[in-house]
Amino acid sequence: MIEATEVIEDFLLAGGLTDVEEAVRKAVAAEVTPRFRQLAADEVVEKNGPHDLVTVADRRAEEHLTPVLKALLPGSVVVGEEAVHADPAIYDALGGEAPVWIVDPVDGTRQFVHGDPGFCTLVALALRGEVLASWTFAPALDTCAVAVRGHGATVDGAPLQAGPPAPGRTLEVATSHPDFTTDDQKQALIGLRTDGVRPRPCGSAGLEYLAIAKGELDAIAFSWENAWDHAAGLLLVAEAGGTNLTVAGEPFRIAGGNALPFTAARDRATVDRVVGLLTGATDGAA
Repeated sequence: MIEATEVIEDFLLAGGLTDVEEAVRKAVAAEVTPRFRQLAADEVVEKNGPHDLVTVADRRAEEHLTPVLKALLPGSVVVGEEAVHADPAIYDALGGEAPVWIVDPVDGTRQFVHGDPGFCTLVALALRGEVLASWTFAPALDTCAVAVRGHGATVDGAPLQAGPPAPGRTLEVATSHPDFTTDDQKQALIGLRTDGVRPRPCGSAGLEYLAIAKGELDAIAFSWENAWDHAAGLLLVAEAGGTNLTVAGEPFRIAGGNALPFTAARDRATVDRVVGLLTGATDGAA
């Protein structure tokens, strides 16, 4: 296990980070950017309701990236959102022995469809459930964030450090859309409606994680666990000094089986506070 991890880290630090970023940028330039604000009606399809959309850009970008990522790291496999939608068994690779590229070709598809620049492409590289590197590329915002386990996080080349919220300040928390929550999860999220906390519906998950890593958002509270939405951002937040926990008090597992909702935040104190509110263990006081 150690040897495999070291091989991947050597690959990343010997040019792999740049190679992956270049691959992401090329795929987006070829398949996503030309379709931004140019989608025809028949190029947008509902998967599981009006808030869960897929477009031709999602499919084409994932198809573009898949062979390129596999070639960059021989023996690796890809778990992409659209491939898993077509064949759920692909998701099982997250618990396997091969390095896994986790791909969300367009995170924030709803925003993309509506011509909102708040979307991104997410790629993470994991081994045996541990995320080793991630890339968050928002083309319409002209920004790219990269994280490597144990080596920190950057956005557009500048180091990221989330830092704790200012004492006594109202916490800004992005939360799941009601369409993606069970009744029990809705009840848990109601715990955030208290003095000292300002919850709001989330946009692109990847960009919410980036906002935490930049210190612009205090926390998220999400009730779904698809790895392509969370793997890249969780590493980005961790390498910027933040952390995460589920309502069971355990770190989020990208392979699934998590107690939900879960939170990620700028620092451990904020994580503990949000979990306390979600479980009813604390009130809104800082």
